[in-house]
Amino acid sequence: MQSENLLIEIGTEELPPKSLAALATALADNLQAELDAAGLSYSQVNWLASPRRLAVKVSQLAWQQADKTIEKRGPAVSAAFDAEGNPTKAALGWAKGNGIEISQAERLSTDKGEWLVYQALQQGQPLDQLIEGMLSIAVAKLPVPKPMRWGNNKTQFIRPVHTLTVMYGERVLPASVLGRTSANVLNGHRFHSQGQVTLNHADQYEAVLEQQYVVVDFAERKDIIRAQIDAKAKEIGAVAEIQEDLLNEVTALVEWPVAMLAEFEESFLAVPQEALIYTMKGDQKYFPLFDNQGRLINKFIFISNIESKDPIQVISGNEKVIRPRLADAQFFFNTDKKQSLESRIATLGTVVFQQKLGTLKDKSERIAELAGFIAEQLGADVQQAKRAGLLSKTDLMTNMVMEFPDVQGVMGMHYAYHDGEPENVANALNEQYMPRFAGDALPQNPISCAVALADKLDTLVGIMGIGMLPKGDKDPFALRRAAIGTLRVIAESKLPLDLQVLIAKAASLLTDKLSNQTVEQDVLEFLLGRLRALYQEQGITVDVIQAVLARKPTQPTDFAARIFAVSHFKSLAGAEALAAANKRVSNILSKNASDVSEGWQLSLLQEDAEIALGEALQAVKGRTAPAVASNDYQQVLTELATLREEVDAFFDQVMVMADDAELRKNRLGLLNDLQQQFLQVADIALLNQ
Repeated sequence: MQSENLLIEIGTEELPPKSLAALATALADNLQAELDAAGLSYSQVNWLASPRRLAVKVSQLAWQQADKTIEKRGPAVSAAFDAEGNPTKAALGWAKGNGIEISQAERLSTDKGEWLVYQALQQGQPLDQLIEGMLSIAVAKLPVPKPMRWGNNKTQFIRPVHTLTVMYGERVLPASVLGRTSANVLNGHRFHSQGQVTLNHADQYEAVLEQQYVVVDFAERKDIIRAQIDAKAKEIGAVAEIQEDLLNEVTALVEWPVAMLAEFEESFLAVPQEALIYTMKGDQKYFPLFDNQGRLINKFIFISNIESKDPIQVISGNEKVIRPRLADAQFFFNTDKKQSLESRIATLGTVVFQQKLGTLKDKSERIAELAGFIAEQLGADVQQAKRAGLLSKTDLMTNMVMEFPDVQGVMGMHYAYHDGEPENVANALNEQYMPRFAGDALPQNPISCAVALADKLDTLVGIMGIGMLPKGDKDPFALRRAAIGTLRVIAESKLPLDLQVLIAKAASLLTDKLSNQTVEQDVLEFLLGRLRALYQEQGITVDVIQAVLARKPTQPTDFAARIFAVSHFKSLAGAEALAAANKRVSNILSKNASDVSEGWQLSLLQEDAEIALGEALQAVKGRTAPAVASNDYQQVLTELATLREEVDAFFDQVMVMADDAELRKNRLGLLNDLQQQFLQVADIALLNQ
């Protein structure tokens, strides 16, 4: 069967850079789904994209669908013929609809009766008859949140469409999509290209565009930009900060990347470097440069979309653009330093945190109290924690943070140092927001941990306490992020803190504002639910998490120890048999709850197998007691795993439900004791066998 490479390109105005890769990926995925549904074979589907085009290449795509036989079932034989054996109207109508005579129909016998059936050969359609429909569906399913119209067209897309190219090898396939009809014409670079160019073969796509100053492969363009940045930085002995998100965005902004080196006045370096970096990266999409000690230098790299004959002019233009932004940051910094953070506390009362929960001043005062409570449990300086909590939101009232919101916290730290606040207090103002995103660093000292936890827990308890739980993808107060952050800070920093205790304290500070009477339980369940998601992301199996959750440990550090202990136990040779035995024990005890006692006596056991289990269990309990006391759950389960042979022998040889009531009760007590030893760690019965 004939096969060639298929090319599809939608040529547009400049596409939104943050959406480019997602749109191109979705187009390829959607088209691949249509090819699969149509039964067209191919080797692979790849996407390409630049600011002015979305493209898909399908390698070794079959020209035509394979022929297939379709079974067309007709009426039941009992309804298809009358008493004399003549075909009824129903049978004749069915045969006519299939273009056959009744005599050509076959019969299909099933357990529900006998039916007329016709095996029809459906010929596969060629690609030129299928492509327009498949492409139309693929385009219609693209994630375009705000489509637009252009000209007098009723067509809508994320940006105006200028060209449509659909080529199968050297053939242009007929297709009309988004108001454009397919042709073998491409637009090159907006400035360097000589205009539209003709494409003679789908395989020449990348090469033809490269001649027109377009690197259409997104990944290749990204690698070129990274290499150019590194090379420019090395020229001056500097180190470039190449953040992946910024690199992706810049890659989506240019078709012909050219890295250039520029600079700004050294006097601006007196401003905290975080503000300068934010300005360069966030506003201008520049790449900041650092010396070998990690200090910002007064040079930066930007990516031009043209290969200028006079690069000095391009560099000068970018330097002129960044200068006023840095001057603004310098002005804000110098102005803010004239007023202390403490003097801004009163102004927090003019900003509402949430209508039912009060102002930012109210929240800061709650954070201070809760942070002091947490610091006391951690053995940290309570007064410093309270001070940091009280000042935690004051930098939101500074000119710098109002202009550059992303530097909140870090500017609070710098202003606190300027005001002469203790080092722990200053650092806490920055680290209170950690972790800001998945994989971010955590607060580095107990004061910072106390403030970070207090901030997050106040938000969780407050917002859920007025009944505003997250719904679907709507989470305006970022409660899920606050929950994950709370759990990470406690678990990964190994803090001896209990969620139930912290939630209760947070709720006590909000008592007069809360309407949800079950808020403490709701918040705890919400946090435990986040724990499940957190460990699943780490590759922990659901049954292990469920086994631990069944015991509802409320200390994240303790929860983590149980999770890893059960994961280790599951890998042991006897784990499967012991999990099954625990399930059996659980069933027996639940059915005979009235006969179960907490105690049992070795002297009352009769069978060799039950005596052996009793003796082994007592010996193991002696060895596990110190491990339980020190929360060494892995050692506990490792010791309990040695009971496998005795447990197996017990169930093989001993009748638990003996006729003798005293013996039965003693045996149930033994099984209850066995179960309780495992339940000190987790409900092993929930492990998948």
